Amino acid sequence: MRLLGTLHQLDDTRGAVRVEDVYDTDIDDLWAACTDPDRLARWIADVSGELRQGGTFAGVFTSGFEGAGRIEVCERPSRLVLSTWDNDAPEQVSTIEVALTEEGDRTRLVVEERGIPLAQARSYGAGWQVHAEDLAAYVSGGERDEDPQRWKDAVEAYRDEPVEAVA
Repeated sequence: MRLLGTLHQLDDTRGAVRVEDVYDTDIDDLWAACTDPDRLARWIADVSGELRQGGTFAGVFTSGFEGAGRIEVCERPSRLVLSTWDNDAPEQVSTIEVALTEEGDRTRLVVEERGIPLAQARSYGAGWQVHAEDLAAYVSGGERDEDPQRWKDAVEAYRDEPVEAVA
């Protein structure tokens, strides 16, 4: 498995995961895949709510995460910043930043989630790995691979991945 993610330690208890890949589609199409509720449902989550800057949303993700969030920044088609929290732990807020850049007729996507529980950084890395792979399949005309073994393989792949301290 080609790892797309890197793991980072922010402080004694919080971490971050950064996933990056280049997709075979233009920036406008990838932006729509990352922001349109109908398209999001095909690769990562069922999302509903006020989907605009300053709006709040609820999501049920293919990884099993159920939570809510707020859209902090929405700069079409290059930058999206979300604050998210688990319904069971609303005091634990993380920040997801999405950046898209054109690379010819392809698009680079960087997703960084900050403020995650440090002890779960490798699991978050595995989850974002699978989501990034599902996005690649979706924009290429395929379907999300729902084989639960993929999640197990991703967790195993990130098991020994180093968690780098951020200065």
